[in-house]
Amino acid sequence: MTAANLDNVAVVLHRPRYAGNVGSAARCAKNMGIRRLICSGAGPFEREAMVTMATHFAADIVDAMEYYDDLRDALADFQYVVGTTARLGSARGPALTPREIAPRLAELSQNNRVAVVFGSEDRGLSNRALHLCHAVVTIPVSDAMRSINLSHAVMIVCYELFTAAVPPRGTFTPRLADARELEGMYDQIKEVLKEIGFLNPQNPDYWMIHIKRLLARAGLQARDVKIIRGICRQVSWAVRNGPRT
Repeated sequence: MTAANLDNVAVVLHRPRYAGNVGSAARCAKNMGIRRLICSGAGPFEREAMVTMATHFAADIVDAMEYYDDLRDALADFQYVVGTTARLGSARGPALTPREIAPRLAELSQNNRVAVVFGSEDRGLSNRALHLCHAVVTIPVSDAMRSINLSHAVMIVCYELFTAAVPPRGTFTPRLADARELEGMYDQIKEVLKEIGFLNPQNPDYWMIHIKRLLARAGLQARDVKIIRGICRQVSWAVRNGPRT
């Protein structure tokens, strides 16, 4: 059995509100062997407040933390993105538990960069943020107390990944297309589908959610994305100019 390649795994905190929670998340990530911490849509936070909770053992994680204004930019270089949520619904996608998804992430991490995204303490991740993710994870909790502290959620997910093992399959796990490549493809698909009248121009994202989920299950590689984008270009050309003879 092979362990996850934690060098290829990052914890992404989207719009965290409190420096102390960021520091605690840094400590949890390092406890579980994950050294890359990314913050989007918030900060920079006061270092001392973060290190107080991270302790000096995880101060290096705090000091190396990357800041991005936009979540899409933060995820651009990752091949597989998992979003965490406590709120479920058809618009948010089918959700797995951390234990269910951990073996898959361990396998993907061998040759792909994996990001696990956590939302703000009060609101979590929006539907728009979850639409940037390949999979959705929810942590089972008691109905008596459904709210989980941000750093506790980070610890639970990272622990499951830390203890997961890749089942022996005898097959090579390829490098998947990264988020930048995929989002560019999805933007192009959306425009083409609007051109041919498949998408309602007033609410194009409704069907795009389902299209994204469908293609995410396929595990597209960079060359697959190029093929699909080439098809989109030809369809767009045909719509505007008529079929070639």
